[in-house]
Amino acid sequence: MSTDEYPDRLRWRVNGERTLYDNRWVRLVQVDVQAPDGNRWWHHVVRLNRVAVAVVLDDADRVLMLWRHRFATNEWGWELPGGIVDGTEDGAAAAARETEEETGWRPRLPLRRLLGYQPMPGMVDTPHEVFLAHGADKVGEPTDTEEAAIIEWIPMTEVRDLIDNGKVLGSGSLVGLLLALTAERR
Repeated sequence: MSTDEYPDRLRWRVNGERTLYDNRWVRLVQVDVQAPDGNRWWHHVVRLNRVAVAVVLDDADRVLMLWRHRFATNEWGWELPGGIVDGTEDGAAAAARETEEETGWRPRLPLRRLLGYQPMPGMVDTPHEVFLAHGADKVGEPTDTEEAAIIEWIPMTEVRDLIDNGKVLGSGSLVGLLLALTAERR
């Protein structure tokens, strides 16, 4: 069934939106919605910037990752490099830039877009894109001191165990690694 064939009676209606809080990182809004059953209310939505994540694989079948602490959830774990897409920047360019800033490794071009998705579309609007690079060149030390981390090339044979044991943080990292383990490995 194509999206054109879905009955209009199942569509949520948006009647307006008002901003409650806004800065360069996050915008909290209330959206005046009407559900398919006719009920209408103000629903909270968090709007975040577009994010680009890089899966960088080397010739030894390893993936470039960062071990870091995330204060919001007070967790340590492995992540893929990535971050916010600046302004009109292309997603692939952002993934390459973020990789170099966070790790000191410059992905070899071209990066290939694997997919785009919304990790929590019920309450959060934050478009994510995942890109794949084959190879990278060490160009220096990381320049993004806010993202300070331990940087390692992790064998792909260890990735599934890291995921199973809760050692991978964030949907961008999980989605990217699962793609690398499945469709991209064929």
